[in-house]
Amino acid sequence: MARFLSAHGYDPGPTQRPALAGGITCMLATLPATVILVAFGSLEVEARILGLSVIATLAAGWFVMGVAGAAYGRLFQRAANDRRGGWLFGMAFGFLLWAAGAVMLLPAVSGGAAPGGEAAIGVFLSLLAWGAALGSLFPFVHRRLHARADGRAAIGPSAAASREGQLRRS
Repeated sequence: MARFLSAHGYDPGPTQRPALAGGITCMLATLPATVILVAFGSLEVEARILGLSVIATLAAGWFVMGVAGAAYGRLFQRAANDRRGGWLFGMAFGFLLWAAGAVMLLPAVSGGAAPGGEAAIGVFLSLLAWGAALGSLFPFVHRRLHARADGRAAIGPSAAASREGQLRRS
């Protein structure tokens, strides 16, 4: 069982950096979400509700989504690396952010104002698209951030197998 856990363990090691991978990936995932927000007019509505300019709303949104992406990496850890189901983890996380942010938090901080109509649909779809993009891209970004203690990149079961071979030789 110990060999299985060393090759496919559940908790990421210190060299795997899931929070950093989530933060970087979310910046990429914010692009399609922003396109949806603009297409539905949601960005202007959110800016009006928050009392900010559109640019300030975009900047605040990128920052908040960066924090959310880091939280995604820490929350799902190795499960976020699933190439086949990562998009589903991401969409579920996007739905959670929509429910927590757009439905509960935004009205709380704005005195009860929330997007309605097409703008509300745009917010919902943008967070689902953001989550799907985050979940789909995370494994590829995360793989690039893996590092070994000696500075060389090493990932996956082959890296664990070579590590085991090095331990036997010692």
